[in-house]
Amino acid sequence: MPVPVSKPTNTHATEAIYIAHLGVHYREVEALRDVNCIIKPGKLTGIFGPNGAGKSTLMKAMLGLVPSRGMVLYQGKPLMQQLEKVAYVPQRSQIDWTYPATVWDVVMMGRVKKTGWLRNFSVVSRQVAKAALQRVGMSEYRNRPIGQLSGGQQQRVFLARALAQEAEIFCFDEPFVGIDQKTQSVIFEVFDELTAAGKIVLVVNHDLGESISHFDELILLNRDLIATGSRQQVLTEENLSTAYGGNVMFWKEAA
Repeated sequence: MPVPVSKPTNTHATEAIYIAHLGVHYREVEALRDVNCIIKPGKLTGIFGPNGAGKSTLMKAMLGLVPSRGMVLYQGKPLMQQLEKVAYVPQRSQIDWTYPATVWDVVMMGRVKKTGWLRNFSVVSRQVAKAALQRVGMSEYRNRPIGQLSGGQQQRVFLARALAQEAEIFCFDEPFVGIDQKTQSVIFEVFDELTAAGKIVLVVNHDLGESISHFDELILLNRDLIATGSRQQVLTEENLSTAYGGNVMFWKEAA
């Protein structure tokens, strides 16, 4: 079943995100310095770098979740003024898994922005949520408390919630941590379908293994922007040495 995503309704819906001079300070620590890059629609873009490089900070700064300086534009306006167009999935470690919610409850949360607070969900919203659960293979768990699921199942539920939002921009922070191979395959399949639909898909990741071959564009960070562009442009020995220091092992695609 295809991903339940809406097609762009105008030419502006396919524009890129433009990041200019983005910086973040945490007290005395400079977490990001003067980051400039473009995140394109229809491309799977990964944010890579060592621990403490500012990967998650970059995503959070884009969405206004941490104080920052600089500019992030989408459709010619600040992205922070258009967060209804964004589906954001944080790291699993940041989610309260003891919260008394079922799988269905979590996915329906993705429909709140389109429905409005304290309003009943429409038939359409329920159909969208049902299709999203089916797409990630979690329909049979719809009544299961979210805290009783495995890590991979939890990640698929939050992927379904993101799909239910019918967003234009999808942001995932470390979605591949602590999941099984089946879930990883499902996630990459959905990412492929989202990018084919012209969506912006941005993923924080740390794995330089074989999974990096799924990404079309990369942003390589170590507080400063080291490189951005295609895998071939970014994954050079010089860039990786600058980002990680010394020797770093990564998966190389066959020629």
